Amino acid sequence: MQRRLALAVLPAWWALPAQALALSEGDANAGIRAALERGAQAAVALLGRPDGFLGNPLVKIELPGSLKDAARLLKATGQGAKLDELVTAMNRAAEAAVPAAKPLLARAVKDMSVEDGLKILKGGDDAVTTFFADKTREPLSQQFLPIVTRATERVALADKYNAVARKASGLGLVRGDEANIQQYVTGKALDGLFRLIGEEEKKIRRDPVGTGSALLKKVFGGL
Repeated sequence: MQRRLALAVLPAWWALPAQALALSEGDANAGIRAALERGAQAAVALLGRPDGFLGNPLVKIELPGSLKDAARLLKATGQGAKLDELVTAMNRAAEAAVPAAKPLLARAVKDMSVEDGLKILKGGDDAVTTFFADKTREPLSQQFLPIVTRATERVALADKYNAVARKASGLGLVRGDEANIQQYVTGKALDGLFRLIGEEEKKIRRDPVGTGSALLKKVFGGL
């Protein structure tokens, strides 16, 4: 007989709904992995294509802080086209980097522990997002950075951005992580990736029946 999830691995069994308590450990783990895979695949597919960032107001990468304010002044002096070119280049760099996330996200799902699964099952709408961010943000940052760097090096404005941002950073107008375009875009690309994973997670939790997956319905239907 399969061990029951609550009795086998969950000390605080009273914190879960009755349907969750009735799940076998195997069903629960399989359902959680399915949710992780679905969220990751959907986010990568949506973002890792032309206009994945640039055309999505939820994740579009804009100029940071005071530079955005300065951009309005520069546009008034006829520099709008160059600024638009820079914003486009930043978003294109993020779109180019995102497909590289697939292997690391898949590895995180494969290596998910029982404890990780329980946190996700009991968690709120951002439990899957938190899982991926905790497990993959640092290695993904290292993987994204050279891709973003190559993409921004094709745009001469990148050096100008870094020069202006460094000065602004020295004056306390821009945070340190925004003073370098490559690091800034890398961080924003990861923010966008995890945000869209979170949006997919919300859909699963709110309407597991609508996923068309009997397993997801069984695991998340009573939560």
